[in-house]
Amino acid sequence: MLWKRTLRCAGRSINGWNLYNYMIKGVLCIMKATKKTNIIVAVLAFSLILTACSKTVETTGTSTPAKDAPAAGKNADLRIMWWGPDDRHQATLKALEMYSAKNPNIKFTSEYMAFDAFWTKLPTLAASNSMTDILQMDGAYINEYAKKGLLMDLSDVDLKGLVDPRIVNNVKIDGKLYGIPLSHNGAGVAFNKAELEAAGVKLPHKDWTWDEYFTYMKEAHDKLPKGKYPFTDNTSVWDWYQFYQTSNGKGPIMQDGTKFNLDKDLWFKFQQMHEQWRADGTLPSAEATTAFKENDPKADAMVSGVMARGVTVGSVGVMETLNPGKISVVNNPVGPAGGGWAQATIFFSLSKSTKYAAEGKKFIQWFISDQEVGKTLGLTRGVPINDAIYKTLEPTLSKKDLMGKDLLGNALDKALPFYPAPQGWSDFTSLYKSEMEAVMFKKQTIEQAYDKIVAKGKETEAKLNKK
Repeated sequence: MLWKRTLRCAGRSINGWNLYNYMIKGVLCIMKATKKTNIIVAVLAFSLILTACSKTVETTGTSTPAKDAPAAGKNADLRIMWWGPDDRHQATLKALEMYSAKNPNIKFTSEYMAFDAFWTKLPTLAASNSMTDILQMDGAYINEYAKKGLLMDLSDVDLKGLVDPRIVNNVKIDGKLYGIPLSHNGAGVAFNKAELEAAGVKLPHKDWTWDEYFTYMKEAHDKLPKGKYPFTDNTSVWDWYQFYQTSNGKGPIMQDGTKFNLDKDLWFKFQQMHEQWRADGTLPSAEATTAFKENDPKADAMVSGVMARGVTVGSVGVMETLNPGKISVVNNPVGPAGGGWAQATIFFSLSKSTKYAAEGKKFIQWFISDQEVGKTLGLTRGVPINDAIYKTLEPTLSKKDLMGKDLLGNALDKALPFYPAPQGWSDFTSLYKSEMEAVMFKKQTIEQAYDKIVAKGKETEAKLNKK
């Protein structure tokens, strides 16, 4: 048949999103290889095939069939995109196969990559109005994409019995739900319990205060062997200072996304204390600190003589892998307002422009509710948001896997909201890091760094508030 020859000449079978281009190549190829009398036949065959293959399910956000679209329940190819390590990729691909097996009318076109590559590609897709139907979103970026009108409101997805209503309310943006949370997350501290106990150091405990943290730093320095350090040097880590400021009731540094809010007195107290700790050897050297690589078997701070560092629910299990049998966890130090955070930070969202709103919502609900898919996904995105699924996994989990839930349990009681850097503040956070590293290397004073940080903060505020 001529249509088969057309595809064969194009070098592809009927599959994928590039059918249109392949068919054009095929027709052009045949036009060169056949007589003129066959050209019209080839074009007619091409037109018929395109007409047959263009009829896919198109639904709006209210599940009403779009103009000229077939009724819901017909074939749909959902484009889906996520980031993560290989175990997440493989588990997610299996989950998609499971869903298609139960719903033969639904197929998936998948894209998956590392975190940095994902956030490099997504802005380009957004700018060209070609985002995938379903996309994984991060708590640090979802607000930006929602406020640009790129994400669909998912408030009508039934999450009753699946997600704690308090969590749902915490992740809403202007009263709407733009992402279905997939897992729990939170901040805390992992510490080397075995070595601290051996040195006679009083251990961090649940809801320890910042004053107790400062006392721990001094005692650990006095009692630990040479070459061992109580904590990482967080001088240049803007959000570690922010934990201190928010726990004291002074709010985040980037308040409401547009207001610069750095408490001068608290900031100087925090930084002067770190400067003293560097001077007396309580903290690792600046050279050592900047060479640490989180979760690296040879270069992580906690395999390089440091007794404790900040971690998240999703990453803490690595500490047990690097220091088997030695690690325990606790929440961040707290102040009068609380401390740290515990909030979902990974979501599945739908593109506002998707033609498969009803199908996408149905899939996401299944993704967090089905017990079998829960077993397949395991902890590849952290502690599952659906507690019923976690309970089925718990008996099979190793010690390192259980640490995430343990950390979450420590963090929940005193947790504050998650305050990532809002849209427009990336230059500020980069400058904060570089200027404070200059302080660590004694290339400038704390006062000089403060002036530059404040100037950049005010400049960013002015730019964001410019009408």
